[in-house]
Amino acid sequence: MLRIHFRDADLARTRVADAPDPLWEIAVSLHRLQTRKGRYVHAAWYRTARRMLRERGLERAVRETLLPLYPRARYFPDFLTPGQAPGAAVSSFREGAELLLAAPPGRVRGEVGRLARTVGAPAWAPRLAEPAERGEFVGLLRAYYEAVVEPWTDHMQARLEAERTARFRGLLSGGADGMLAGLAPAMRWRAPVLEVRYPAGVDRDLRLDGRGLTLVPSYFAADAPVSLADPELPPVLWYPVHHRPAPVPPGPGHSSEQRLAALLGRARAAVLYATAHGATTGELARTTGVSASAASRHAGTLRDAGLIATVRDGGSVLHTLTPAGAAVLRAAAEAAGAAESAEVPRGARRAADRRTARQPAAVRRPPG
Repeated sequence: MLRIHFRDADLARTRVADAPDPLWEIAVSLHRLQTRKGRYVHAAWYRTARRMLRERGLERAVRETLLPLYPRARYFPDFLTPGQAPGAAVSSFREGAELLLAAPPGRVRGEVGRLARTVGAPAWAPRLAEPAERGEFVGLLRAYYEAVVEPWTDHMQARLEAERTARFRGLLSGGADGMLAGLAPAMRWRAPVLEVRYPAGVDRDLRLDGRGLTLVPSYFAADAPVSLADPELPPVLWYPVHHRPAPVPPGPGHSSEQRLAALLGRARAAVLYATAHGATTGELARTTGVSASAASRHAGTLRDAGLIATVRDGGSVLHTLTPAGAAVLRAAAEAAGAAESAEVPRGARRAADRRTARQPAAVRRPPG
């Protein structure tokens, strides 16, 4: 078990990342390639990833270079998932790559040595302390990221936004205690300590000492939450988001007309508007004036179309917009005439506008 010790100042400085951590998602996606455990959740990604690695000629490099450095074990080097200053999370591949390249050579050698002692490291791994070798390694990471992680960025962001909304609702109703208590069952909040389920045999304490904690929901993680091994580094805790198996990202054969065909009708439009600031199924029913079962059906159709995401929050389920759903509301608002303005409740539209304004306009691309 990992025990994270908070002070009052740490509670004020605890935050939830607003974007996935690309280098961490690279690491845990490589873990997914090494095990069948939890594969059903990422089955579509697994099939697509193996095909893309084969088509881009990356299979051998991944097998011989990446997998040995990212073992699915109790330890892999911290410099591979670099952190920012306390309170800041890595949110782009470019940013993460720059931090990885800037890691002190002594730290790289020390962490590779620890990997060799605990799990085993390839003979060439110590050369990563040299800038030229690390530059080539980052080039391979970029190729892997573009092939099998970046295409899922929208879906990852949707799951993260749903998790952020759930934590925000906990904060509103119960303060920092409510936000941390909502992290169950993988974590248990017993003020002032957050007890984190860790792999068997691991028992450690992490004292924040006023630095705060950055919580980073992880799309590809399927195991227990993970923190950096070095307690002197900025405190970060990555933890898996619970989600349904994801669909394959739409390709050229999936037109927008096909994806939106099931959305025709006022009831579903009202449900989509009501989801703009996050809502449970019961709240959707009350807001739109339909039964709970009808609200659940409409939410399911919107979710299948990729416009909303659903996450369990305590005893209920919480629905939030995906980037695609936010784009639909933006387009509807821009095209709306006077008649539409009369049909859509003004308060719901203002809430949708506030929610959609925070959505990313497009998927970020790493430097090419």
